[in-house]
Amino acid sequence: MEFDFLSPLDRQGRDALAVDVIPIPGAQIRPGFSRLPMWVADMNFPTLPAIPEAIIRRASHPAYGYFLPSDDYYNAILRWHQTRNGVSGLERRHIGYENGVLGGLLSALQVLCAPGGKVLLHSPTYIGFTKSLERYGCSIVQSPLRQDGQGVWRMDYDDMEEKLKAHSIHAAILCSPHNPCGRVWTGEELERAMDLFRKYNVYVISDEIWSDLTLGTHRHIPTQSVSPDARQRTVALYAPSKTFNLAGLVGAYHIVYNDYLRERMEQCSARSHYNEMNVLSMHALIAAYSDAGGRWVDELRQVLGENVDYAVDFIRARFPGVTLAKPEGTYMLFLDCEEWCRQNSKSLDELLRAGVSVGVIWQDGRPFHGPWSIRMNLALPHPLVREAFDRLERYVFHPSVG
Repeated sequence: MEFDFLSPLDRQGRDALAVDVIPIPGAQIRPGFSRLPMWVADMNFPTLPAIPEAIIRRASHPAYGYFLPSDDYYNAILRWHQTRNGVSGLERRHIGYENGVLGGLLSALQVLCAPGGKVLLHSPTYIGFTKSLERYGCSIVQSPLRQDGQGVWRMDYDDMEEKLKAHSIHAAILCSPHNPCGRVWTGEELERAMDLFRKYNVYVISDEIWSDLTLGTHRHIPTQSVSPDARQRTVALYAPSKTFNLAGLVGAYHIVYNDYLRERMEQCSARSHYNEMNVLSMHALIAAYSDAGGRWVDELRQVLGENVDYAVDFIRARFPGVTLAKPEGTYMLFLDCEEWCRQNSKSLDELLRAGVSVGVIWQDGRPFHGPWSIRMNLALPHPLVREAFDRLERYVFHPSVG
């Protein structure tokens, strides 16, 4: 490989939430076990080398005053979406900066939904959506995803239609690829959902932050590309942060083709006077969305695919009572541990603390609307993935261990 995805990355004392925080109340790591961060959705790989090089190069100039996004910034985004997603017709004027995808979500909600209004949301649900909607004062109407006979998560279109109609909903959030379930929606699935939204005059906020991280032969299809109507009723949100491990720099963007929606969104986001790009995050994006960045992502997808294959096969073979759908995108697993907990007379809290006690820092899935779920991050070097599952088998899930 051209890039290094095997060397462990020491993040201790380097402003890393993933290693500085244990998200399970009362859980502690037992002496003798190293910490394996496998919870919050950032990666334990060094980013594309060109990114810190670009940041250092810009930071070496000792002036950091006001600036405007450069032509290189816009051109990098245009080129990336054309090359990676086959997008045509995207213009500079359709792109706008956002302080994070959730910031863009709130800007869009101010246009599409008055406080107290109802928003359709699939469950399981990304915790950031629920917190943002609750803080804005929206009422969440959940439409549960269903698992088919092969365990694949599917949208329940009948349930969606029933709730759109019953609650007079005119705003919906779509997560594509889906977090935490890992589905990469097909073109047919997106077309059917967008036809339903058109029928009931629903505008859509499509979070596509995971779009670069599909696995195997799965490919991301931009929601706006499935029909001319979808192009006009969708606010799409993107960022290089998940792909290149840049969350700490902050820097997302929207793509909105509908002039009215875009102009209203930009007015809403400008009210605080703080929805402004950081000059270093601009240079980071330009470096990320380069030819080298494309090669880096292709190798990363291969590494993540190998980690997912290993983890899913291991769990299905050696953790009886734990079920999961194999993700088609993202680097997250969403485990259902209900049967294992019942068989072993353990609560989910006890299971979560047992994993942390041997250094596996994983995440409670209940805030994501998975009542018996655990969320796991597999974006770390493969030897550490193996180490994590060896510990879980030996000390946590093995039937002979009390």
